[in-house]
Amino acid sequence: MLSYPARFTVDREAGGYVISFPDVPEAVTQAEGVEEGLDMAADCLQMVLAEYIRLGHPIPAPSALRRGQRGIRLPFFVALKVELYNAWLQSGARKAEIARRLRIPRANVDRLFDLKHVSRPEQIEEAFAALGKRVDVQVRDVA
Repeated sequence: MLSYPARFTVDREAGGYVISFPDVPEAVTQAEGVEEGLDMAADCLQMVLAEYIRLGHPIPAPSALRRGQRGIRLPFFVALKVELYNAWLQSGARKAEIARRLRIPRANVDRLFDLKHVSRPEQIEEAFAALGKRVDVQVRDVA
C-alpha cells in the first residue's frame, strides 16, 4: 500500500507540531500532539491528493521513509484509486474511451477516481484491466 513520509516539526511558537510531506508539498497541517497529528496528516494528505486528481495532476509516488519521519498510509481503497488514476494518466486514454471499454457512463469513470466515492472492488479491477493492468494483493506480517 502507499505510505507517504511525513515530517513532524515541533512548532516552538504555537506549540504542537507542523506536519508536512516531502513528496506532496501542498499537504501541510498542524496538531497539538502526535496521535492527533497522525489523523490530521492522513486527512490532509487525502484532501490534497483529491485536489491533484481534480486538477488533472499526476500523483507522486511516495519516497522511502527517512529517519525522523513517520509513514502516513493511505487506506486500501484510496490507494487503489490513486494507483488507478496514475495508471489512467500514464495510458494517455481519454475518459470516454475508458467508459466505452467498461461499458459505463463517462460520469462513472470520474467516480472511480473520486477518493470519497465508494466504488465496488470489481469495478476498480475491471478499470485496471481496461488499462492493461492487473491488481495483486499482498498480505504481510506486521513488523
